[in-house]
Amino acid sequence: MKNQICFTSFALFFFLLLTKWSGVESQTCKPSGIIKGKKPPPGQCNKENHSDCCVQGKPYTVYKCSPPVSSHTKATLTINSFQKGGDGGGPSECDNQYHSDDTPVVALSTGWFNNKQRCLNYITIYGNGRSVKAKVVDECDSTMGCDADHDYQPPCPNNIVDASKAVWKALGVPESDWGGLDIYWSDTCKPNGIIRGKKPPPGQCNQENHSDCCVQGKPYTVYKCSPPVSSHTKATLTINSFQKGGDGGGPSECDNQYHSDDTPVVALSTGWFNNKQRCLNYITIYGNGRSVKAKVVDECDSTMGCDADHDYQPPCPNNIVDASKAVWKALGVPESDWGGLDIYWSDA
Repeated sequence: MKNQICFTSFALFFFLLLTKWSGVESQTCKPSGIIKGKKPPPGQCNKENHSDCCVQGKPYTVYKCSPPVSSHTKATLTINSFQKGGDGGGPSECDNQYHSDDTPVVALSTGWFNNKQRCLNYITIYGNGRSVKAKVVDECDSTMGCDADHDYQPPCPNNIVDASKAVWKALGVPESDWGGLDIYWSDTCKPNGIIRGKKPPPGQCNQENHSDCCVQGKPYTVYKCSPPVSSHTKATLTINSFQKGGDGGGPSECDNQYHSDDTPVVALSTGWFNNKQRCLNYITIYGNGRSVKAKVVDECDSTMGCDADHDYQPPCPNNIVDASKAVWKALGVPESDWGGLDIYWSDA
């Protein structure tokens, strides 16, 4: 995958700052190390779109993470050709296909690519006073580079949206200025499809806490994504029992344990659960004029439902914080009103 914009000595300086100021380490994305550049063999390193080539012995910083994603995530827009023979190299990682320069597609730095979790999803890019939707089809590798697999180009910085020419055209940027642009981007969350309900067999579908059961033939929308996370992310609070025998079903996905109704724990919709990335972390929930911290222990599956694995309950909507009774009590909600509450939440 093509990687542009080499880090300068500022990257090394930034690394030293991160090491020194441990008080902010938990809130920042730290470098994972350094690799040394290798001189490309003759005929290697496609310089289309002014791509950089590795320099023998030069240190390049690598990252496994990217800055936190919000509703307006700062990034640098770079340019890439995803066509066959272009500087993007081989077929795109998400679909093993090439893509025309006239199609708005992007590659994201490793942390944002998130182990293919954003594959074939759309993001909205804001820049030059305009916006455009583009499909994520590839990774801009921040962890490796300077080898044959990466066309002897440097590792990608950790804040890159590497875009086709169609994206640059849609943003109205003059071609003479293509190459590097400060932008914002956000996830564009669209439904991934529909599943049909199946009637629960006798004795299936625990209706504790007024849980819904699937209706035969009813269409249910499924999602792989959730709305963007910010410092105050809107959500709907629902109620769940994570105890053995409760309507939460089996043990929690994060720790394979059951949890008492008296413990403030939650399950998050699939997109927010983020492939276990929030497992056993705490979030702060704001509702009913109060707030409470709760531990993420499970996923509220937005991608599947209406089967034995999901106790014949429907797929979870994509904006749910499914909470134990302890959370509802801490927010001071009368028990008669437990079930659905508009809230905000943030990572603690």
